Amino acid sequence: MRILGIDPGLQTTGFGVVDLDGHALRYVASGTISTKHLDRGNLPERLKVLFDGIGEIVARYQPDASAVEIIFVNVNPQSTLLLGQARGACLTALVSRSLPVAEYTALQMKRAVAGHGQAAKAQVQEMVKRLLDLPGLPGSDAADALGIAITHAHVGSSMARLGEAADLSRSTSGMYRKGRTR
Repeated sequence: MRILGIDPGLQTTGFGVVDLDGHALRYVASGTISTKHLDRGNLPERLKVLFDGIGEIVARYQPDASAVEIIFVNVNPQSTLLLGQARGACLTALVSRSLPVAEYTALQMKRAVAGHGQAAKAQVQEMVKRLLDLPGLPGSDAADALGIAITHAHVGSSMARLGEAADLSRSTSGMYRKGRTR
């Protein structure tokens, strides 16, 4: 399964693509989409760059699933609103291309990649490098996106197994209820 991870940002959005084969992860690609070259006041154009960039990545790498980081609330509500709009552009680009989207917090990603939720950016970069056997450290935005993809590779398969078990439990327990007499 090929997974696309996204770390949304209005100025810089990170992306990372990994292949999951059984339990083995393989690095495919990573990088950033930047809107720094555009006027900061031109929000619609910046959102279009993000939307189009995600579309190009999906077309190029053909992922089977995607995972996006859930934003946190900043002290500055305006920053949170702008980041939310950038995230919305990324989500819309993914679902408009019929990709399933999972969402994880930075805390969940840090726990999955570094083993604890208080990991610094440098620790996440180093663990992503080690987990994917990269020759060097990825940039921080790309590392976060790869971390989100890795999180989905680990957590997503566990959640699917739990879902299958829950379906089995529901049908099994329903079977016993039907056969009961009072």
